[in-house]
Amino acid sequence: MYVDTFRYLSSGCDQINLHLTYRIGHTTIGKILRKVCGAIWDCLHEESFPKLTEEHWKEIAEGFQKHSQFPNCLGAIDGKHVRIRKQRMSGSLFYNYKNFFSIVLLAIVDANYKFVYIDIGAFGKKSDSTIFEKTPFYKKLVNNQLNIPKCQPLPGTTSPNMAYTFIGDEAFSLSQNMMRPFSGKLLSNTKRIFNYRLSRARRNVESAFGILSNKWKIFHKPINANLDLSILLVKTCCTLHNYVRTRDGLIFEDMMSVEGLFEIEQNSSGFPRVPNQLIQARNKLAEYFVSDIGSVPWQANYI
Repeated sequence: MYVDTFRYLSSGCDQINLHLTYRIGHTTIGKILRKVCGAIWDCLHEESFPKLTEEHWKEIAEGFQKHSQFPNCLGAIDGKHVRIRKQRMSGSLFYNYKNFFSIVLLAIVDANYKFVYIDIGAFGKKSDSTIFEKTPFYKKLVNNQLNIPKCQPLPGTTSPNMAYTFIGDEAFSLSQNMMRPFSGKLLSNTKRIFNYRLSRARRNVESAFGILSNKWKIFHKPINANLDLSILLVKTCCTLHNYVRTRDGLIFEDMMSVEGLFEIEQNSSGFPRVPNQLIQARNKLAEYFVSDIGSVPWQANYI
């Protein structure tokens, strides 16, 4: 029965199948799933989610520079809507803009498709930026408690110093440690190239969600469990994802796309006025991407 917990996660079979196979009650199955998933989390979470030291952040930034040619990047951030059954007495709290019930898996991913940080369980109706600003990670980020390296020049330059940043889509606001694309339709070539380069690096988080969903097929249909168990199941899958990525590396079959997986959440609400120094920092990075030092040969073909 304990071994079949992995079959439950990887094949997508539900508790009804386990109930019929072993002829035991749903409550007992739920207790076993909680016990096994809790044990996996307790044993692997320190290995799968190591402490975020300054050296670790620099390794992540080197990975993005090497594989995506995006400098001073600490991770790509995005949210995934995980389908769940409607929770009792929840009203429309979990009903999202895609017209199904869900909890949000908010994740920061490195260049090797591994989760650096996860936050699971937010209401499906909430936006990614709202969820992010409620997380303990964001509070530590604002209070400078994450051991983020000091600013340094972009590769091949001596000045000016640029901050290390996370990258997200238009749902996130521009800040000292968050980089987002330029908005609007009539953009200059420089801004369009910047958006391409940022999207090229940000796709790592979308690919990580794809690998996660194809490896653990429990994500292919609504999770038929209570909220606390649903959160624990998602945490367990993320932990196993990092463990398998470290042990086996990248497996092509795990990257097969899933329909509807790569939809980007858009936020049409206005943002507070962005300080001028943040706008200038993004503009300097955009200019770096079109310079002889920071450009890549193929970028003009994708704008």
